[in-house]
Amino acid sequence: MPSHDVRNLLHTAVPTAAAGAIAAVVSGVVAGGKGALGAGFGALIVILFMGIGLVVLERTAKSLPHLFQAMGLMLYTAQLLLLFIFVAAFKHTTLFNPRAFGITLLAATLVWIGAQTRAHMKAKILYVDPESSKGSAPQKSGSST
Repeated sequence: MPSHDVRNLLHTAVPTAAAGAIAAVVSGVVAGGKGALGAGFGALIVILFMGIGLVVLERTAKSLPHLFQAMGLMLYTAQLLLLFIFVAAFKHTTLFNPRAFGITLLAATLVWIGAQTRAHMKAKILYVDPESSKGSAPQKSGSST
């Protein structure tokens, strides 16, 4: 994984983990130990789902650039549906507080998307791949060679 991909992943995962830690503390104060456990589990699920999705999307961009936009839309739709399924599956659990889990899941998802947007806007991504032009002389526009 190239360094800019790792940097992008870190710039999104760290704020999400921080938001999850804050949510765990707040949920622990409000709902006790089960609230803190639910919030921690919710943040962990978001980091895993969104992190795996980001890695898959970046690999797709490198290997199949023509499918990047469609893959991104499909991936985000699938991620949101899977998160919804997790909320529905753990709706009546007694292992942790489901309300803290759901709220943290939503908040961590929003933090992830915001952090990913910010990381992408701050990234200095080249529009032209400098390695692809090695070995070929630049051509003037309008030349017939």
